[in-house]
Amino acid sequence: MTLTAKVPTPNASRYLQQLCKHWSHKFDVTFDAEQGVIPFPMGPIRMQAEPEALVVTIEPKADADVEKFKQVVADHLDRFAFREAPLTFDWQ
Repeated sequence: MTLTAKVPTPNASRYLQQLCKHWSHKFDVTFDAEQGVIPFPMGPIRMQAEPEALVVTIEPKADADVEKFKQVVADHLDRFAFREAPLTFDWQ
């Protein structure tokens, strides 16, 4: 299963980098200004910064609580985007 949300924000690159740095002390995170991958225990989180949106893709493992996984990602991004929060996540 793969779920993707295109989150409208002009600060996609900044939030991507903040989230990756935040989790880099726990996981082997790879990222640059335009994309990032976090090997989260529930499944990988992939992010792509676009000019007006952050594209977030999660790939929950078979035993993952998908709703909790989506909420963890959204909650963390909302913390970094406190001036814009809550961000809009339309998971597909």
